[in-house]
Amino acid sequence: MNRNTLLQLLAQVQSGQLSIESATETLSRLPFEETATATIDHHRTLRIGMPEVIFAAGKTPAQTADIFARLAASGANVLATRATAEHAAAIPSATYNELARTLTLLQSPTPTTGKIAVVCAGTSDLPVAEEAAVTAELFGAQVDRITDVGVAGLHRILAAQDRLRSADVVIVCAGMEGALPSVVGGLVAVPVIAVPTSVGYGASFGGAAALLGMLNSCSPNVTVVNIDNGFGAAYTAVLIARASAK
Repeated sequence: MNRNTLLQLLAQVQSGQLSIESATETLSRLPFEETATATIDHHRTLRIGMPEVIFAAGKTPAQTADIFARLAASGANVLATRATAEHAAAIPSATYNELARTLTLLQSPTPTTGKIAVVCAGTSDLPVAEEAAVTAELFGAQVDRITDVGVAGLHRILAAQDRLRSADVVIVCAGMEGALPSVVGGLVAVPVIAVPTSVGYGASFGGAAALLGMLNSCSPNVTVVNIDNGFGAAYTAVLIARASAK
Protein backbone atom coordinates (compact mmCIF):
# COMPACT_ATOMS: atom_id res chain seq x y z
CA MET A 1 0.00 0.00 0.00
CA ASN A 2 1.23 3.49 -0.86
CA ARG A 3 -0.02 6.95 0.07
CA ASN A 4 -2.42 7.13 -2.88
CA THR A 5 -4.03 3.75 -2.24
CA LEU A 6 -4.41 4.58 1.45
CA LEU A 7 -6.17 7.85 0.59
CA GLN A 8 -8.42 5.98 -1.83
CA LEU A 9 -9.30 3.48 0.88
CA LEU A 10 -10.20 6.23 3.34
CA ALA A 11 -12.24 8.05 0.69
CA GLN A 12 -14.20 4.86 -0.01
CA VAL A 13 -15.02 4.54 3.68
CA GLN A 14 -16.06 8.20 3.84
CA SER A 15 -18.36 7.84 0.82
CA GLY A 16 -19.89 4.59 2.04
CA GLN A 17 -18.50 2.50 -0.82
CA LEU A 18 -16.48 0.42 1.61
CA SER A 19 -17.55 -0.83 5.01
CA ILE A 20 -15.55 -0.07 8.11
CA GLU A 21 -15.11 -3.82 8.62
CA SER A 22 -13.58 -4.29 5.17
CA ALA A 23 -11.30 -1.31 5.63
CA THR A 24 -10.22 -2.61 9.03
CA GLU A 25 -9.36 -5.98 7.48
CA THR A 26 -7.22 -4.25 4.85
CA LEU A 27 -5.48 -2.02 7.38
CA SER A 28 -4.82 -4.96 9.70
CA ARG A 29 -2.39 -6.27 7.09
CA LEU A 30 -0.69 -2.89 6.64
CA PRO A 31 2.31 -3.06 9.02
CA PHE A 32 3.34 -6.59 8.04
CA GLU A 33 1.93 -9.94 7.06
CA GLU A 34 3.24 -13.20 8.44
CA THR A 35 3.30 -16.35 6.36
CA ALA A 36 4.82 -19.75 7.00
CA THR A 37 8.18 -18.65 5.55
CA ALA A 38 8.20 -14.84 5.46
CA THR A 39 7.19 -11.67 7.27
CA ILE A 40 6.18 -9.23 4.54
CA ASP A 41 6.60 -5.50 5.16
CA HIS A 42 3.56 -3.79 3.62
CA HIS A 43 4.30 -0.54 5.44
CA ARG A 44 7.59 0.18 3.69
CA THR A 45 6.06 2.17 0.83
CA LEU A 46 4.32 4.52 3.27
CA ARG A 47 7.52 4.95 5.31
CA ILE A 48 10.03 5.58 2.54
CA GLY A 49 8.11 5.66 -0.73
CA MET A 50 9.59 2.39 -2.03
CA PRO A 51 8.04 -1.06 -1.61
CA GLU A 52 9.68 -4.14 -0.19
CA VAL A 53 11.67 -6.09 -2.79
CA ILE A 54 12.01 -9.87 -3.02
CA PHE A 55 15.50 -11.38 -3.14
CA ALA A 56 14.64 -14.59 -5.00
CA ALA A 57 18.02 -16.31 -4.67
CA GLY A 58 17.73 -19.08 -2.11
CA LYS A 59 13.93 -19.03 -2.23
CA THR A 60 11.95 -21.75 -3.97
CA PRO A 61 9.70 -20.77 -6.87
CA ALA A 62 6.66 -21.46 -4.66
CA GLN A 63 7.96 -19.25 -1.84
CA THR A 64 8.80 -16.45 -4.26
CA ALA A 65 5.41 -16.70 -5.97
CA ASP A 66 3.57 -16.55 -2.63
CA ILE A 67 5.43 -13.43 -1.47
CA PHE A 68 5.06 -11.85 -4.92
CA ALA A 69 1.29 -12.43 -4.91
CA ARG A 70 0.85 -10.96 -1.43
CA LEU A 71 2.82 -7.83 -2.34
CA ALA A 72 0.84 -7.51 -5.57
CA ALA A 73 -2.44 -7.75 -3.65
CA SER A 74 -1.48 -4.61 -1.74
CA GLY A 75 -1.49 -2.63 -4.99
CA ALA A 76 2.23 -1.91 -4.95
CA ASN A 77 4.65 -2.33 -7.82
CA VAL A 78 6.54 -5.56 -7.24
CA LEU A 79 10.17 -6.43 -7.92
CA ALA A 80 12.03 -9.68 -7.40
CA THR A 81 15.77 -9.77 -8.01
CA ARG A 82 18.13 -12.68 -8.77
CA ALA A 83 15.24 -14.63 -10.24
CA THR A 84 15.64 -17.72 -12.41
CA ALA A 85 13.51 -19.05 -15.23
CA GLU A 86 11.94 -21.41 -12.69
CA HIS A 87 10.91 -18.47 -10.53
CA ALA A 88 9.47 -16.76 -13.62
CA ALA A 89 7.45 -19.83 -14.58
CA ALA A 90 5.79 -19.77 -11.16
CA ILE A 91 4.72 -16.11 -11.56
CA PRO A 92 3.13 -15.73 -15.03
CA SER A 93 1.77 -12.27 -14.17
CA ALA A 94 5.30 -10.85 -13.90
CA THR A 95 7.65 -9.61 -16.60
CA TYR A 96 10.89 -11.57 -16.60
CA ASN A 97 14.11 -9.87 -17.67
CA GLU A 98 16.52 -12.76 -18.20
CA LEU A 99 19.59 -10.53 -18.45
CA ALA A 100 18.83 -8.60 -15.26
CA ARG A 101 17.39 -11.68 -13.54
CA THR A 102 14.41 -9.61 -12.40
CA LEU A 103 10.67 -10.16 -12.17
CA THR A 104 8.56 -7.01 -12.21
CA LEU A 105 4.89 -6.10 -11.97
CA LEU A 106 3.93 -2.49 -12.67
CA GLN A 107 0.52 -1.72 -11.14
CA SER A 108 0.69 1.97 -10.22
CA PRO A 109 3.07 4.00 -12.39
CA THR A 110 5.38 6.17 -10.31
CA PRO A 111 5.77 9.81 -11.37
CA THR A 112 9.12 10.25 -13.07
CA THR A 113 11.60 11.80 -10.66
CA GLY A 114 15.14 12.45 -11.77
CA LYS A 115 17.42 10.99 -14.38
CA ILE A 116 19.93 8.24 -13.67
CA ALA A 117 22.70 7.22 -16.05
CA VAL A 118 23.59 3.54 -15.75
CA VAL A 119 27.05 2.96 -17.16
CA CYS A 120 28.89 -0.32 -17.62
CA ALA A 121 32.53 -0.78 -18.49
CA GLY A 122 32.07 -3.88 -20.63
CA THR A 123 29.35 -6.07 -22.08
CA SER A 124 30.19 -8.67 -19.43
CA ASP A 125 29.02 -6.19 -16.78
CA LEU A 126 25.59 -5.87 -18.39
CA PRO A 127 23.68 -8.24 -16.06
CA VAL A 128 24.54 -6.06 -13.05
CA ALA A 129 23.94 -2.82 -14.96
CA GLU A 130 20.58 -4.06 -16.24
CA GLU A 131 19.51 -5.04 -12.73
CA ALA A 132 20.24 -1.44 -11.73
CA ALA A 133 18.39 -0.03 -14.74
CA VAL A 134 15.27 -2.16 -14.24
CA THR A 135 15.15 -1.28 -10.55
CA ALA A 136 15.52 2.45 -11.16
CA GLU A 137 12.87 2.46 -13.89
CA LEU A 138 10.32 0.58 -11.78
CA PHE A 139 10.80 3.10 -8.99
CA GLY A 140 10.17 6.06 -11.29
CA ALA A 141 13.54 7.25 -12.56
CA GLN A 142 14.34 8.06 -16.16
CA VAL A 143 17.25 5.81 -17.10
CA ASP A 144 19.96 6.36 -19.71
CA ARG A 145 21.93 3.18 -20.43
CA ILE A 146 25.54 3.75 -21.52
CA THR A 147 27.18 0.45 -22.41
CA ASP A 148 30.71 -0.87 -23.02
CA VAL A 149 32.69 2.31 -22.32
CA GLY A 150 35.53 1.00 -20.18
CA VAL A 151 38.90 2.65 -19.71
CA ALA A 152 40.66 0.39 -22.22
CA GLY A 153 39.15 2.72 -24.82
CA LEU A 154 38.95 6.00 -22.94
CA HIS A 155 37.53 7.92 -25.91
CA ARG A 156 34.27 6.00 -25.53
CA ILE A 157 33.38 7.40 -22.11
CA LEU A 158 34.62 10.86 -23.11
CA ALA A 159 32.19 10.80 -26.03
CA ALA A 160 29.32 10.28 -23.55
CA GLN A 161 30.12 13.32 -21.39
CA ASP A 162 26.99 15.27 -22.33
CA ARG A 163 24.79 12.32 -21.41
CA LEU A 164 26.62 11.82 -18.13
CA ARG A 165 26.33 15.49 -17.19
CA SER A 166 22.58 15.52 -17.82
CA ALA A 167 22.01 12.90 -15.11
CA ASP A 168 21.17 13.58 -11.46
CA VAL A 169 23.05 10.44 -10.37
CA VAL A 170 25.41 8.13 -12.25
CA ILE A 171 25.74 4.41 -11.53
CA VAL A 172 28.94 2.84 -12.86
CA CYS A 173 29.33 -0.94 -13.04
CA ALA A 174 32.84 -2.28 -13.69
CA GLY A 175 34.91 -5.36 -13.05
CA MET A 176 38.59 -6.08 -13.73
CA GLU A 177 40.55 -3.29 -11.97
CA GLY A 178 37.43 -1.15 -11.40
CA ALA A 179 38.88 2.12 -12.72
CA LEU A 180 35.87 3.49 -14.60
CA PRO A 181 33.98 5.11 -11.66
CA SER A 182 37.01 7.29 -10.84
CA VAL A 183 37.14 8.51 -14.43
CA VAL A 184 33.41 9.25 -14.48
CA GLY A 185 33.66 10.95 -11.10
CA GLY A 186 36.14 13.40 -12.56
CA LEU A 187 33.74 14.28 -15.38
CA VAL A 188 30.49 15.02 -13.53
CA ALA A 189 29.27 17.20 -10.66
CA VAL A 190 26.79 14.66 -9.28
CA PRO A 191 27.03 11.58 -7.04
CA VAL A 192 28.59 8.53 -8.67
CA ILE A 193 27.62 5.14 -7.25
CA ALA A 194 30.25 2.54 -8.12
CA VAL A 195 29.29 -1.12 -8.46
CA PRO A 196 32.18 -3.58 -8.58
CA THR A 197 31.29 -6.65 -10.62
CA SER A 198 32.67 -10.17 -10.31
CA VAL A 199 34.05 -9.97 -13.86
CA GLY A 200 37.75 -10.55 -14.46
CA TYR A 201 40.62 -13.01 -14.44
CA GLY A 202 42.03 -14.76 -11.37
CA ALA A 203 43.63 -11.77 -9.66
CA SER A 204 40.32 -9.92 -9.74
CA PHE A 205 39.32 -12.29 -6.91
CA GLY A 206 35.67 -12.37 -7.92
CA GLY A 207 35.30 -8.60 -7.83
CA ALA A 208 37.37 -7.92 -4.69
CA ALA A 209 40.05 -6.13 -6.71
CA ALA A 210 37.47 -3.82 -8.30
CA LEU A 211 35.83 -3.24 -4.91
CA LEU A 212 39.12 -2.18 -3.31
CA GLY A 213 40.02 0.00 -6.30
CA MET A 214 36.69 1.81 -6.09
CA LEU A 215 36.95 2.25 -2.33
CA ASN A 216 40.32 3.91 -2.93
CA SER A 217 39.00 6.24 -5.63
CA CYS A 218 40.57 9.69 -5.72
CA SER A 219 37.29 11.14 -7.06
CA PRO A 220 35.51 12.40 -3.93
CA ASN A 221 32.02 12.09 -5.41
CA VAL A 222 32.35 8.30 -5.78
CA THR A 223 30.69 6.00 -3.27
CA VAL A 224 30.62 2.21 -3.47
CA VAL A 225 28.13 -0.61 -2.97
CA ASN A 226 28.83 -4.31 -2.66
CA ILE A 227 30.01 -6.61 -5.45
CA ASP A 228 27.35 -7.16 -8.15
CA ASN A 229 24.78 -5.13 -6.17
CA GLY A 230 23.09 -3.30 -9.03
CA PHE A 231 19.83 -3.30 -7.08
CA GLY A 232 21.33 -1.52 -4.07
CA ALA A 233 22.97 1.07 -6.28
CA ALA A 234 19.69 1.83 -8.05
CA TYR A 235 17.68 1.97 -4.83
CA THR A 236 20.05 4.55 -3.39
CA ALA A 237 20.27 6.48 -6.67
CA VAL A 238 16.48 6.83 -6.83
CA LEU A 239 16.37 8.20 -3.28
CA ILE A 240 19.11 10.70 -4.15
CA ALA A 241 17.30 11.77 -7.32
CA ARG A 242 14.04 12.22 -5.43
CA ALA A 243 15.72 14.28 -2.72
CA SER A 244 17.42 16.52 -5.27
CA ALA A 245 14.08 17.15 -6.99
CA LYS A 246 12.42 18.51 -3.82
